[in-house]
Amino acid sequence: MPEQVTPFLMFTGDAERAIELYTSLFDDAQLVTLTRFGADGTGVEGTVQQATFSIAGQVFRCFDSPPVHAFGFTPSFSIFVDVASAEELDRLFAGLSDGGGVLMPLDDYGFSRRFGWVNDRFGVSWQLNLP
Repeated sequence: MPEQVTPFLMFTGDAERAIELYTSLFDDAQLVTLTRFGADGTGVEGTVQQATFSIAGQVFRCFDSPPVHAFGFTPSFSIFVDVASAEELDRLFAGLSDGGGVLMPLDDYGFSRRFGWVNDRFGVSWQLNLP
């Protein structure tokens, strides 16, 4: 039986900027750990070798992959966030879609009072929901 299951996000140079965005938008988000590649590391010096951050108590891991891959993030995996207020939903939607893209604009789609789906500027997909 697994001890823990943690979402892992692989970036190629943007991990620290993504963490900064997420921890600035979510009130309770925080950087937990961050180590960088050194001059003798396998990655670009100064990029994220390993990091953990949390949002609403959910821990995420991430890093900057040394090799550049022919793939990125896809909306087939997204981070689903229930929010407490319309104001919070609007703020998160605006912040996460800035420089990214809107997959579903904020609206009542019948399964919640208000819902929106965005890809952030790093390609990570977020479903934002006001239940």
